[in-house]
Amino acid sequence: MADPSSYRPKPGQIPDSPGVYKFRDDHRRVIYVGKAKSLRQRLASYFQDLSGLHPRTRSMVTTAASVEWTVVSTEVEALQLEYSWIKEYDPRFNVKYRDDKSYPSLAVTLNEEFPRVQVMRGAKKKGVRYFGPYGHAWAIRETVDLMLRVFPVRTCSAGVFKNAARTGRPCLLGYIDKCSAPCVGRVTPEEHRELAEEFCDFMAGRTGTYLRRLEKRMTEAAEEMEYERAARLRDDIAALRRAMEKNAVVLADATDADLIAVAEDELEAAVQIFHVRGGRVRGQRGWVTDKVEAVETAGLVEHALQQLYGEERGDAVPKEVLVPALPRDADESEALAQWLSERRGAQVSLRIPQRGDKKDLMVTVARNAQQSLVLHKTKRASDLTTRSRALEEISQALDLDSVPLRIECFDISHLQGDDVVASMVVFEDGLARKSEYRRFQIRTFEGQDDVRSMHEVITRRFRRYLQEKERTGEWSQQPETADRPETPARPDDTTPPDDTTPPDGTGPPDDTTPPSGAAPRDSTDRDRAPEVPEVSEGPEASEVPEPLTEDDGRPKRFAYPPQLLVVDGGRPQVAAAQRALDELGIDDIAVCGLAKRLEEVWVPGESDPVVLPRSSEGLYLLQRVRDEAHRFAITYQRAKRAKRVRTSPLDDVAGLGEARKQALIKHFGSVKRLRQATIDQICEVPGVGRKTAESIAVAFAAAAPATPAVNTATGEIMDDNGGTTHD
Repeated sequence: MADPSSYRPKPGQIPDSPGVYKFRDDHRRVIYVGKAKSLRQRLASYFQDLSGLHPRTRSMVTTAASVEWTVVSTEVEALQLEYSWIKEYDPRFNVKYRDDKSYPSLAVTLNEEFPRVQVMRGAKKKGVRYFGPYGHAWAIRETVDLMLRVFPVRTCSAGVFKNAARTGRPCLLGYIDKCSAPCVGRVTPEEHRELAEEFCDFMAGRTGTYLRRLEKRMTEAAEEMEYERAARLRDDIAALRRAMEKNAVVLADATDADLIAVAEDELEAAVQIFHVRGGRVRGQRGWVTDKVEAVETAGLVEHALQQLYGEERGDAVPKEVLVPALPRDADESEALAQWLSERRGAQVSLRIPQRGDKKDLMVTVARNAQQSLVLHKTKRASDLTTRSRALEEISQALDLDSVPLRIECFDISHLQGDDVVASMVVFEDGLARKSEYRRFQIRTFEGQDDVRSMHEVITRRFRRYLQEKERTGEWSQQPETADRPETPARPDDTTPPDDTTPPDGTGPPDDTTPPSGAAPRDSTDRDRAPEVPEVSEGPEASEVPEPLTEDDGRPKRFAYPPQLLVVDGGRPQVAAAQRALDELGIDDIAVCGLAKRLEEVWVPGESDPVVLPRSSEGLYLLQRVRDEAHRFAITYQRAKRAKRVRTSPLDDVAGLGEARKQALIKHFGSVKRLRQATIDQICEVPGVGRKTAESIAVAFAAAAPATPAVNTATGEIMDDNGGTTHD
């Protein structure tokens, strides 16, 4: 435990200006980020008598080893920089909201030639109009199904659309008049886009215009005695009214607003948000957070606003934001409202509702927040008891000194010796920590050898762990038997994976390959920070050992060792993992393996396995860890195999990028026709010169199949596009 006085800045060093500050621990990791109207007054409050500090604040300042600050010109800049740093460094003592589920939204892809209506989750994309979020995906589909009677917009995927265009036959929705069938030319792109824009207008709350228009057309059809058309219009009006009834009117003045309520206790806080558009509740979402810092309700609201609108622009930020509390300092409230206005591009009203319908609705939102907190605490208490019992059972069965709070599991995956990969998954306190997942490509040999692959992966993972310890000064002596690279290790250039994104199998030549959902960052991107006028730090900060290659304050990927290392396999895999640790001189990590056949737990040096009862929570946890490692490995292996299968002769042509590949396919229509083209015909494609055309012809000649491919199910000859050739 550090003494805050050891790194307290000297009097007069801290400027009396707005700014953002960050505390670092003795490993230079950023553990807390905050902002202040006056840096001098705010930082001074942290260095008072420890007995007068809040317990969480006291824990933070005794964990820290240095403090730095950045001066900015306005409080709005401080708010923006604080949000950027919290997102960048992920400090352990800052409030971080955990979204209790992934909320779906209704999306209209206006960035496509033929806009599509669909359910979307995850990050928002440019050029796509979003409505929601909704509590359930089925609620969106019910609403869309009703509205397609009136607004028959495309809902099919790109593959279905292209197939319909190729065959000249629309899908089922086209035949039952729930799609205007732009794939077969029933409507022009302009007419279909107009339908999509009308759909968006209706979803945005401008419903009266369309209902009056349909009612007028229904009356005219009845007067002209076209009763069937009038009946269809009557049914369309009823469908739209049913869709509107799914979102009850809560504010009579057609207000666009977000209402935010907070329910909290000493340890946790729950936030609920109601999205009201056109006076109707269009979506709802919620978060739960641990109160790891001393923060009031206004501070929780501020953090919620940063998370909710930090990545939003334009209409995604409503005209009005209603909250239960605002900062006591009027300048801070004004800065927060100004920050929201800048993100919207227009004035945003940030206030506490005092009376009327808005106050009544805020009470409803607060009630939802309270119920969410109670439900979360009930589930967490049950889960915590079960997880604690599981960890205790594992500790007793394996005779560990303490319960394994961090478990890492490794698995090998391949297809008959091809595309050999490995996965590493991490469970902390019995829960998956997906940001710590890693995956590996086996490079030292080819073929099928799970034991050798396991030895390589364990060696690489814990070699990096030792390098991180050397970098931070925790490991001053290299093990004599360690297999060290002769050249200095280069800095990591991978990022934590987004497990929902399939890996693409590519990546930098590093020990691990990140999933494609996470973009690689090089050292220049990593160290790049927002431009700021001035950066200073306390007097003792320079005495902290500097890392060898990087000093960015982010948690290092291999800096934390597990208490238990699990491998997917039996005695051979366990022995290989233990041998790798012995060669690196690591003797404080327990190793075990879980064999699939009888679910036996193997430990190094034992001739008989440890058998846990089938009803054991400890065995269930080990199975979940093992199965997660297997899932993560096989997903990566399949993605690599699929990418390898999708290769074409064009990939072997030097200097031919994706843009020109697409231009060639678009020009000729298929790979088969491109293969049959002459060099002069290939030269007709814009951007393709004669030398490149000759290289393409040579590549296709070298890759020409000796015999045609045959569909074994039908006996038909397959063409290059996966279709069949008929006489």
